[in-house]
Amino acid sequence: MPLLDAREVHGGYGGMNILNGVDMAIEADQIGVIVGPNGAGKSTMLKAIFGQLNVTQGDILLRGEPIQNLPTNRLVELGMGFVPQEHNVFPSLTVKENLEMGAFLKPGNVKRMLSKVYEFFPPLHEKRHQPAGELSGGQRQMVAMGRALMAEPELLLLDEPTAGLSPKYMYEIFDRVKEVNAAGVGILMVEQNAKQALAIADKGFVLAAGQNRFTDTGQALLADPDVAKSFLGG
Repeated sequence: MPLLDAREVHGGYGGMNILNGVDMAIEADQIGVIVGPNGAGKSTMLKAIFGQLNVTQGDILLRGEPIQNLPTNRLVELGMGFVPQEHNVFPSLTVKENLEMGAFLKPGNVKRMLSKVYEFFPPLHEKRHQPAGELSGGQRQMVAMGRALMAEPELLLLDEPTAGLSPKYMYEIFDRVKEVNAAGVGILMVEQNAKQALAIADKGFVLAAGQNRFTDTGQALLADPDVAKSFLGG
């Protein structure tokens, strides 16, 4: 049974569909990457999975149980975490305070999970007493990911985790994604750095106009000339 299984998902905003029958499934030990042109519905799909927009048709299953249109706090309780692309830290709070905010549903786990997050992201331990707003973009992204991990999710959704980052931090974030996944957290992320993201993906989903154009392993998509020509810049 897949960890996440989305079938024929339709949904959007204000009565207008952006998703027009998207299928997406990953296993618990996999990294899934969603790529495609602007306006393809990539971030919209993450929001549909995380209950941030109305799914009008189709099913989204977490460990075989339907979750579409559940409130986000219930999804966190069920084992899902979400890191949005923007406004994903509290800039006036310290790094440690930001992380503690992520454990509000499991306050008894704070000490143990802080230790675990610092293992994933060693720079955060060094800067734990510093306001998050003073960090570099890459370190702020680590804070956002760390805060989501504080609730011990089985599935972590990442929306453009390397947007605006230098190549150095891009590869650093991808390395951390692989480590988090190896520790037992399924990952589904939207990424603009498509080639680099597909290189670490077990499953890749190429969306266009709110539909699946290609679905395969990351390596197979990278090797597909049609995918390269249409979506990866040649």
